[in-house]
Amino acid sequence: MPHPSQKYSLVADIGGTNTRVALCDGVDVLNPTIRRYRNAENDGFTSVLAQYLAAEGNVRPKAVCVAIAGPVNGGKGRLTNLDWDMDAEEIAKATGAAHVALLNDLQAQGYALDQLASDDLACVRQGSATAKGNARLVVNLGTGFNASPVFMTQAGAYVATSESGHANMPIRTDQDLRLCAFIEEHHGFAAIDDILSGRGLERVFAFVAHEAGESRVLNSAAIMSACVDDSDDLAVETVQYFVRLTAMVIANLALVQLPFGGIYLVGGLSGAIAPFMKDANFEAAFLDKGRFADFMTDFGIYVVQDDYAALKGNAAYLNGVLQG
Repeated sequence: MPHPSQKYSLVADIGGTNTRVALCDGVDVLNPTIRRYRNAENDGFTSVLAQYLAAEGNVRPKAVCVAIAGPVNGGKGRLTNLDWDMDAEEIAKATGAAHVALLNDLQAQGYALDQLASDDLACVRQGSATAKGNARLVVNLGTGFNASPVFMTQAGAYVATSESGHANMPIRTDQDLRLCAFIEEHHGFAAIDDILSGRGLERVFAFVAHEAGESRVLNSAAIMSACVDDSDDLAVETVQYFVRLTAMVIANLALVQLPFGGIYLVGGLSGAIAPFMKDANFEAAFLDKGRFADFMTDFGIYVVQDDYAALKGNAAYLNGVLQG
């Protein structure tokens, strides 16, 4: 017999900086139960779980789904930008849940797409393709970079795992080549994740300053603030360059996956960069595919504005599993 408190499931979204935890009833995330924890203040997810379960009256969830910012395989996972290991069996012991699922965070975002309202999406560029029934692509711009395709099947959405951010950064111009050489000299392998991320924006600024004969550093928040205020020419140049690189990478991924259902940007940096993606700089770089330039107009791009989308995706995935 299930414990009387096992009415709800538990969902969690573990990023590089914060962990969000909530209870859900089917696909519905219960907003009053959402709690946020700073990862730096905890030594692992089991510590977060203990605090959360106690705060919710020692609730015992019937099932758990956890999304992590890192690769998942065989019920185990490790966060890419945080020294936390995840194990479904340990989570089951800690919660008493009969079923535990681990997802990559982009998988959770993909499963969330059908749970989002139109108000949760901000359009960057309108595509000419019909979204319904077509593949979609979720792209994370935040603490790290990653992208996962979302395919529609007879059984519903299927979100494939990916570690796209750890592929090498593509090079289109001499400036791109110098950037990658700069990254390799100072930070090692020039992966997409090392450039199109929060820390990557800071590295691009350092490179732009270096090219201008200056030795300056700014954190990502200061770069974006200076760009918005138009108070620092190097910050403005950095964001413009970052936007072009983002367009180039997303366009490459679009040609690989053909997401006629749309490209959906998630992560804290995507919201900050989005206003600068609506100018000619982004559009020109996105369409810069030679004889396939006209083909690129099919792909719409949207920014997901719901901070709890991953929790909703976890709930949707878990509900599908439990419903069989």
